Amino acid sequence: MGNRFICMTKKENGRNGIGSRSKRMERSKRRSLVEEELLHRQALSMAIQQHQLSQRFEGSISRRIGSTTSRRRTDLSESNSKQLPEFLESIKTKKFILVHGEGFGAWCWYKTIALLEETGLLPTAIDLTGSGIDLTDTKDVTTLAEYSKPLIDYLENLPEDEKVILVGHSIGGSCVSYALELFPQKIAKAIFICATMISDGQRPFDVFAEELGSAELFMKESKFLIYGNGKEKPPTGFMFEKEQMHGLYFNQSPAKDIALAMVSMRAIPLGPIMEKLSLTPEKYGTSHRFYVQTLDDHALSPDVQEKLLRENPPGGVFKIKGSDHCPFFSKPQSLHKILVEIAQMP
Repeated sequence: MGNRFICMTKKENGRNGIGSRSKRMERSKRRSLVEEELLHRQALSMAIQQHQLSQRFEGSISRRIGSTTSRRRTDLSESNSKQLPEFLESIKTKKFILVHGEGFGAWCWYKTIALLEETGLLPTAIDLTGSGIDLTDTKDVTTLAEYSKPLIDYLENLPEDEKVILVGHSIGGSCVSYALELFPQKIAKAIFICATMISDGQRPFDVFAEELGSAELFMKESKFLIYGNGKEKPPTGFMFEKEQMHGLYFNQSPAKDIALAMVSMRAIPLGPIMEKLSLTPEKYGTSHRFYVQTLDDHALSPDVQEKLLRENPPGGVFKIKGSDHCPFFSKPQSLHKILVEIAQMP
């Protein structure tokens, strides 16, 4: 009986060897996926714990409002639970729709959502197409309309007598502009956070030309391009390496939030950010727009942000000192104060 197990033919031995290697590879792959999911959960858990432990207001905020607007500042730190109902009564539009930037997802707003909910407001963060947990492949997202579809669907289904405050981060600002052109009557205010608040006829990518070079040069030479349809066809997206992401986006962000981002960020579709927007004075031009500048931003420098404001002036401008390109990570309390202050404006 012992000989039956020991004396196998070479063919049988080879087949079993291949089978064993295949099983080992499958187990290794499954183990890798489990470890990645575990890391994601740990990073999110640590980030939430860090946020709960940090309750003080950080940094300083300076504010610049358009010459035709004079508003009263509200110190939220003086608010208490007894004052909350009266405070909320002064806010006509309580629904916030949070639109993430390139590569991010709804997950990046977790601190902002918690703070707004604690204030008694109603935040909703969405995943744009091919982002966050949306399963669409980046290569299939070729237009700004496709990229913005979750946002547009939400606004389409909004009752006619309801309005929202749209908040867009980075390239998500282009989706906000697109929505303003389609549904100006449903958007009470639009807030652009270090975002691509572009003018009529501009491409979202044009805003980043100083950092990334011209669109034409980027499409030919960038080492970050992704060819989802094969090398012989035009690129479909791009994704920075971790070192570049850290330097561009997270130079002031906490380590736990960076860990969360590194296991959550996805490729950026090229089509939507290379598309020129058509914005009209009759629709987009009637919107109430506000801009939040981030003054330690390496992805969209303060100089570039100033240029955007000169070319397409909003109704009000706020500044967050010491913030990188992701103030929802690096300066969440400062960002929250600004959002609430804008919500209080008539």
